[in-house]
Amino acid sequence: MRVPLLNLARQHEPMKARLLEAIEEVVSSGRFILGPRVQELEARIAEYAGSAFAVGCASGTDALHLAVRALEISPGDAVITSPYTFFASAESISLAGARPLFADIELDTYNLDSSRLEELCTGQCDWTGQELVHRVSQTRVKAIMPVHLFGQLADMKGVVALAARYRLAVIEDAAQSIGAEQLLEGKWRKSGSIGSIGCFSFFPSKNLSALGDAGMVVTSSPELRERLAMLRDHGARPRGFHHFIGLNSRLDELQAAVLLVKLEFLAGLNARRHEHFRYYNKQLAGIATIPVIRSTDHSVLNQYVIRHPRRDALREFLENEGVATEVYYPLALHLQECYADLGYCAGDFPNAERASRETLALPIDPAMTDDERAFVAASVKAFGPA
Repeated sequence: MRVPLLNLARQHEPMKARLLEAIEEVVSSGRFILGPRVQELEARIAEYAGSAFAVGCASGTDALHLAVRALEISPGDAVITSPYTFFASAESISLAGARPLFADIELDTYNLDSSRLEELCTGQCDWTGQELVHRVSQTRVKAIMPVHLFGQLADMKGVVALAARYRLAVIEDAAQSIGAEQLLEGKWRKSGSIGSIGCFSFFPSKNLSALGDAGMVVTSSPELRERLAMLRDHGARPRGFHHFIGLNSRLDELQAAVLLVKLEFLAGLNARRHEHFRYYNKQLAGIATIPVIRSTDHSVLNQYVIRHPRRDALREFLENEGVATEVYYPLALHLQECYADLGYCAGDFPNAERASRETLALPIDPAMTDDERAFVAASVKAFGPA
């Protein structure tokens, strides 16, 4: 048996006729840029995410970059984020000319550790009463960018409290967590709706995925919504009148039509992911370090990530057995060559570095069969415990 990490062709089969019909309607309409389907999707995603507004864009990376730009973060500024995440999180900060500052993660959820965030703000920065200044770089800390990794929210209670204390914006990197929730002050809050701006990716591997690249930014601020909409369209309003330098990052009408269809299937696909999660956790407890979902969180399980001290040997063994896996992420961001000038060293963020050495994503594709799932678990157990 061979088990892929993700089989999109099989996942799309139950909705294929609907997808082709939606694509045909767009082709026949002749409307391909910022048309009615983009507007409808923006309204649907804003409602789904619990935000007042949504602005479609070309990718999840662009969503993050647009968010940073909309908050007028620029050279001389800094944004705190995770060293254990996809590169786009830090890249979006750098693209604006600002400096990424890293804080270590929790080893059980792989999300930012709010206690480490506080240590960064109190131990490495000075509060002037008006702004938080990073002592070494003399940059002004303007925002925190928590990453809701693998489908579960970071500790937003801690993030929001710290942001309020130091007057920081919060940019939620919710690329992997659309629909996830966290219990805050007795109320379930949706991923992307808690901070100043939330950023989603519809990359094909995501729970809600396009047939290519696509992204979305959500906010409840009318001012930020207007600025985001202008930034994605060359900084123009109306057409031909450019108020600032923007991007060409408009969500395609074709992708919006696809996403509107797939949004109807999302709850069922997520439910199947949870079935896989429960099965794996039961089978693999004691064999590897299994994922943790806190009682205050509803995860959407974008990935099922275990930790094993012999990760590379396990991955090779599973590949030989026919089980596809993926390493998220093989080198923490503070150790990437392009960030050597930030001055970080190995050992600065031990949890992030350990996660990079030991984590392995197993197939959790909603289209995976029960037999395939059992084969994956049996193969991991055949390799042996940690």
